[in-house]
Amino acid sequence: MQEKIASFLSLNQLFQDNGYSLFLVGGTVRDYLLGLTLSDMDAVTDATPLEIKKFLPNADYTFERFGSVKFSDDKKVKFDITTMRRENEYIDSRHPNKIEFIKDLKVDVQRRDFTINALYMDSSLNIIDYVGGQQDLKNKLLKVVGVADSRIKEDPLRIIRAFRFAADYGFTFDKELDLAIRNNIVLLEKLNIEKVKQDLKKAKKTSSGQLKKFFEDYNVKHLIDVIE
Repeated sequence: MQEKIASFLSLNQLFQDNGYSLFLVGGTVRDYLLGLTLSDMDAVTDATPLEIKKFLPNADYTFERFGSVKFSDDKKVKFDITTMRRENEYIDSRHPNKIEFIKDLKVDVQRRDFTINALYMDSSLNIIDYVGGQQDLKNKLLKVVGVADSRIKEDPLRIIRAFRFAADYGFTFDKELDLAIRNNIVLLEKLNIEKVKQDLKKAKKTSSGQLKKFFEDYNVKHLIDVIE
């Protein structure tokens, strides 16, 4: 973990030297606070891909139009760097119709799914928390950023993610999320089954039993065979 944090601090300094900010975000911060092994490093910045390209020319800019840049440092630590953004209406129950690059964490946080994944970490390893994610992490409570029903309708795959996070970390759903899942469970039928499989592959091997229980409790038994 310390080696990856050291890599973040080094990359953060490069961004600062060029007049930009860089923060760790999401699952990286969540797992850091839980004392778990860190995998790829998720980060967010106020620099656009075009601006990053000027001082980090050897990164992967395949998805730069979506504000996403992939970079591996000389220690082979992999970073997923995303420009802070505002997302507009979701028209296909999966992707926003439009994204707008911004420079404000308080706006960027509104597009995050769950409060435990909406935490940021700065170069001093201070946690920036606008949505009570740290407390929810301590209480093992899974809660949506914003209005649960709206966020589930935006992207029904969040139901699968909710099941996965709850199974992996032993969390329970807050009342709003539980109700939103039950009211919108039929939306899972819209999802590409390969997308569901892809997300469930991220689950811990020890979580399969609890995932099956969720699928039974929320009446999506037809997806049980998808769990590996």
